[in-house]
Amino acid sequence: MPRYFIEVQYDGTAFHGSQIQGQQATVQYELNKALSLCLRQPVATLGASRTDEGVHALGNFYHCDIDLILDRKNLYNLNAILPATIAISNIYLATDATANARFQAVSRQYRYRIYKHKNPFSYKRALHFPYAIDRAVLDSTAQALLAHTNFETFSKKNAQTKTFNCTLYKSEWQDVGDELHYVVWGNRFLRGMVRALVGTQLRVARGKYTLQQFEEIILAKDCSMADFSVPGFGLYLEQINYPEGLLLPIQ
Repeated sequence: MPRYFIEVQYDGTAFHGSQIQGQQATVQYELNKALSLCLRQPVATLGASRTDEGVHALGNFYHCDIDLILDRKNLYNLNAILPATIAISNIYLATDATANARFQAVSRQYRYRIYKHKNPFSYKRALHFPYAIDRAVLDSTAQALLAHTNFETFSKKNAQTKTFNCTLYKSEWQDVGDELHYVVWGNRFLRGMVRALVGTQLRVARGKYTLQQFEEIILAKDCSMADFSVPGFGLYLEQINYPEGLLLPIQ
């Protein structure tokens, strides 16, 4: 049976997270419902990344097995019945029928958006953070993270993971118009990790911790020392990458 990878975008504030939670409005629930209705067969998906309530996505993936050959007309029809807050940007046929959207991913990139001055058009799209921060310190904390591979400090408790090791390829703060963005790219991420990285770095930039203390927090492997409090609506899953040749766009 053909295995398809479905790339989706969504407004996280419209959903109680991405993963199925009974019949609550989640991205996966709405996607499964649309696929089953449109294709006239039961369809269950498996997601590549479980985003929390409020977190947005520009490119999350789900895979599923469908006993049909899908084309661009199916893509159009699915988008026609999905809620306005979720869109399928593309559908791919996997060249390996056992490929897994979560485990075959080779890297992911996230972006966290912050704005200083009150802006109603950024509300629930970025974090309003009107406090004085040391921009140079943020650059230093972001750079320091690249030297580490164990991020247990930045993983929420009871995370179902066999290892806390992650490799970060990019960790940087960017000035984007009137906003400040944290961009992080890595091979994998832990539960709550990006929000904890952002929250803890902001505390250092406000003078709550020194750079030396930040290093000690990383090495402590103690999640009680990280700040997970920044809201999900400032976070965007920007892209997920797969091995070359694994995914073929439908025609």
